[in-house]
Amino acid sequence: MWHTLSVKILRYIELKSGHSDNGPAWIAYVTQSKSGRTLYFNGRGLMKLKGQRRGESGGNYRDMETGESLWISGVKKNGKDRHWAGSGKVLIEAAAVSDYLTTIQAKALDTSRYEITNSIVPTDIKRLSHLANSSGRGWTNDPDSGPYSFVRNVTFSSDSSEPDQLDE
Repeated sequence: MWHTLSVKILRYIELKSGHSDNGPAWIAYVTQSKSGRTLYFNGRGLMKLKGQRRGESGGNYRDMETGESLWISGVKKNGKDRHWAGSGKVLIEAAAVSDYLTTIQAKALDTSRYEITNSIVPTDIKRLSHLANSSGRGWTNDPDSGPYSFVRNVTFSSDSSEPDQLDE
């Protein structure tokens, strides 16, 4: 019997859409898809932009449901994960504090730069994976069709699981 192993990876995540370098930021665990092209975090499915394509606000991942742009990277050993022009406290997932302190070789968090949070919500990976792999949603097989396509403003009728309308 095959089992799916969900590996959690420690990452720096920053919302770029509407915030430039001052967006909400987290150091937290993410779960990676089998292909590695999608990360799951805080209720979101985040799809990697292909190649050097970046979102208008500088992100390297895009939320598959909202289209918001995020920057995701490994955590830096020097503890300086925010862009040099950015500011604001970084929220760190309570369950990740020990691993983060080990990574940056510190004994305690700098409370002027970090705030511990328990507000990271679970992600419905099955639902988001289905969305990403459904026909016409998520990554396409055609590399010339763009790095992503997203579903927005879809309404469902009560007697069908198919969209009634798609406003783009």
